[in-house]
Amino acid sequence: MITSFVDDIIKALEVLRSGGIILYPTDTIWGIGCDATNPAAVNRIYEIKQRQDAKSMLVLMENPNLLNSYISEVPEIAWELIDVADTPLTIIYPGAKNLAANLLAKDGSVGIRITNEAFTQQLIQRFRKPVVSTSANISGQKSPQNFSEISDEIKKSVDFIVNFRQDDQSRSNPSGIIKLGVGGQIEVIRK
Repeated sequence: MITSFVDDIIKALEVLRSGGIILYPTDTIWGIGCDATNPAAVNRIYEIKQRQDAKSMLVLMENPNLLNSYISEVPEIAWELIDVADTPLTIIYPGAKNLAANLLAKDGSVGIRITNEAFTQQLIQRFRKPVVSTSANISGQKSPQNFSEISDEIKKSVDFIVNFRQDDQSRSNPSGIIKLGVGGQIEVIRK
């Protein structure tokens, strides 16, 4: 189990660094991921999901201290929300920077979740960049609750499938989503 975890991290890092796409477990549902700073890789995920790039995707980070590197001005309320969140929470921030432009919403915002899951924390910490995380499904289809529900079409379209947690049959849910405005406005998108 430990060897598989480490081997998966090493292989996933190799794929991410080469601009490839991974299928991996997250703190919520299984995700399709890539280097969040690589526009070509981000575009490839849109193609895999058969999704218009006008619909932005979120990114995962392992440490909230990295937010200042990717958000022009982190609203003060964000720190409190991160501290009190007891379930996975994606926060949509205004003023994204240093990320692939085709990853951002038209208004320049981006959704970021700080992961507390062991695999994604290790992966992102060693990668030293945020990683895209979008549900492992074709756009418009039901999000898979565990690995066994991911379609063969998705599995065949990625460069590497993480082995860790493939046998976990527990049902997962997507994260809650809150959008923050520059002036401290808060909009709950999904509970």
